[in-house]
Amino acid sequence: MFIAMNRFRIARGREADFVAHWQRRESYLDGVPGFREFHLLEGPSAEDHTLFVSHTVWASEQAFSDWTRSEAFRKAHAQAGLTPRDFYLGPPQLEFFQTVI
Repeated sequence: MFIAMNRFRIARGREADFVAHWQRRESYLDGVPGFREFHLLEGPSAEDHTLFVSHTVWASEQAFSDWTRSEAFRKAHAQAGLTPRDFYLGPPQLEFFQTVI
């Protein structure tokens, strides 16, 4: 199993807008070979931000890599430039994890 996560620092007071944006977003993940699950997680809040994590589970690193070169990926990210930038306090942090046990 392979997990890809993006950590987002979302400006305090913009949490509901950020979640609504993700609820409206078409991911095109259904039917992608090797895709298992997606979750948007809300974490702790600090003075200036709340931490959110997008969490995708894949059958393998190769399945994730194949998706990043797919039409589904291009379609899902085609509208990325239209995302309101005032949600974010900096760029997301991408992290990868491989199952060891």
